[in-house]
Amino acid sequence: MKVDEANGVSAKAPAAPEGKPERGKAVKLVDRVFDQLQERIRSGNYPPDSRLPGEHELASMLGVSRPIVRDALARLRDQGIVYARQGAGTFVSAHGSPTTQLSYSPVKTIADIQRCYEFRLTIEPAAAYFAAKRRDETAIQKIAAALADLRDATSHQLHRTDADFTFHRAVTEAANNHYYTASIDALKAHIAVGMHLHGLSLLGPRQGLEQVYEEHNKIYLAIVEGRAEDARALMKAHLEGSQSRLFEGRALDLSM
Repeated sequence: MKVDEANGVSAKAPAAPEGKPERGKAVKLVDRVFDQLQERIRSGNYPPDSRLPGEHELASMLGVSRPIVRDALARLRDQGIVYARQGAGTFVSAHGSPTTQLSYSPVKTIADIQRCYEFRLTIEPAAAYFAAKRRDETAIQKIAAALADLRDATSHQLHRTDADFTFHRAVTEAANNHYYTASIDALKAHIAVGMHLHGLSLLGPRQGLEQVYEEHNKIYLAIVEGRAEDARALMKAHLEGSQSRLFEGRALDLSM
């Protein structure tokens, strides 16, 4: 197995992971702790400029290890939700609270779903490009964990919207650009609507689910192998294919 010396990651990965990677469980725990802390901040349990409990206390409260808490706090910092004061601890940001983060109007029409796809096509292929250039082993494990969930669902002839979204979010995280991640987080509810409808369109022939899994797998391999241009092209093709399958190849006229 070759190693990309510039990035320190394996240049090749399994084409179709049969099970969850070794760190898959840890990744899911980090996601859960991140969501729990974010919700406590959003609900006002930890108001702006208040100090969060220490890592040891949070680990005990949430029933996880300190490294899991540390990774969740790092993600909160990356998104500007909290900040660290040297020697003092971690504090809630007055300007980075989820209540003041990027948000969009709810999906109300089919046209909004099309608009969402159009917007995703402007950011996600670029995120995949930079993910292939900047990914590290942790980022790869997150993408692989979501891909394994998609593989498992496909083997049971199911489409899991949560795993699908987690895959796309993990790609934006791998790009190491919080603007991409913040945008896809703000779009989560909107993307879920499109993913749900797209998933329903795949539940006929098994080949449809297999095809979509393979599209995700090819994106994953391009990112792992550092093929940035391929990653961008594959993500673009995947989103365009998803939009085409959902709308049966017919686009709405959104002219003013």
